Amino acid sequence: MSNSVSVRKVESREDFKAFFEFPWTLYKDDPNWVPPLLSMRRDLLDKKKNPSWEYMEGDFFAAWRGDKIVGTIAAFINKRHNEFHEEHIGWFGAFDVYDDQEAATALLNIAAEWVKARGYDAVRGPQTFTTHEDVGILVDGFVPPVLLMPYNHPYYGKLLTNAGFEKAMDVFSFHLSRQGALEHATMDRLERLTKAVMKRNKITVRHIDRKRLKEEFVLFKEIYNTAWDKNWGFVPMTPKELDALVKSLGQFFEPDFAFFADVDDQPAGFIMGIPDFNQVLRLAYPRPGELEIFTLLKALWHWKLKPVIDWVRIPLMGVKQDFRNKGVDAVLYYHVLEALMNSKSIQHSDSGWILEANENMVSIAKSFGSEIYKTHRFYEKKISP
Repeated sequence: MSNSVSVRKVESREDFKAFFEFPWTLYKDDPNWVPPLLSMRRDLLDKKKNPSWEYMEGDFFAAWRGDKIVGTIAAFINKRHNEFHEEHIGWFGAFDVYDDQEAATALLNIAAEWVKARGYDAVRGPQTFTTHEDVGILVDGFVPPVLLMPYNHPYYGKLLTNAGFEKAMDVFSFHLSRQGALEHATMDRLERLTKAVMKRNKITVRHIDRKRLKEEFVLFKEIYNTAWDKNWGFVPMTPKELDALVKSLGQFFEPDFAFFADVDDQPAGFIMGIPDFNQVLRLAYPRPGELEIFTLLKALWHWKLKPVIDWVRIPLMGVKQDFRNKGVDAVLYYHVLEALMNSKSIQHSDSGWILEANENMVSIAKSFGSEIYKTHRFYEKKISP
């Protein structure tokens, strides 16, 4: 291959432009890739706008062959993660590269060296930039991604393994189709079980109140941080991060697919399904050089005027520690799937991601007839002192 690879830190506007636009070049011939809205990608990468950068430090790098960009990576330290999990590690994210082992290894090495120079013991990823955003390398299930889930070419896992990285953790995405649920009489069977659990444990479930959305999102934020606090890799969100999450999801929010659960009249958990806006973005196809207003007009056509969305993703669910082992999670899961079954347009649901170590939720998803259809993987490399 002509020209050796060089990796340099992203510092100039020209470098950032190349870094920002690289995915559109890398995936231009891949029909599965879904481009993000340019504004969302800018907000993710902008250290002044993304609230996670208030407690992180990091740099962006790009690999070049001559004057051609061939890959990107970010190296960073998540201080809150290390404090919360009592670890001493760094991270890599924003990892995209051609099927080019030299370029991939050079990028991963620069990230490891960056982390090592700051005295840390290992580098883990990809994560761009917290567990609430893009996580993992897709290693199985190379189909179009649902909203707010990453996608990559099938060769990425090989590149990481060859660069000395090993599996740290897998996360699963589950699929359930309307047809599959009907064929297996899933809902009839689970309705009986759900009603029995609700009666036995004094569980009540309600829709989110459309007239009190501000107050409801305050309750959601309260439950979210306490519900996930023991999960592998999870770090409680700061108030600004929670506000940003609510603002982001609010663009796609559908109240019919959001529920709260109480136990003995005490807030216990929540679940939220979101229409898969990626089905719209695949057709609107945001791209550098196009004013976002034109993208949004095309998106509006495919979203509201000639709707194409027949998938819902269930990305958010949580039950407070005091109410676990009472079946609240299964009850919530049933109610959101019932809402999907009652929808005239929705044919498929994606429940993900779920940690492979979360045996309870994996078991619940399978008991509802869902099947694992995608696996994303975290990788890690120890760093010698």
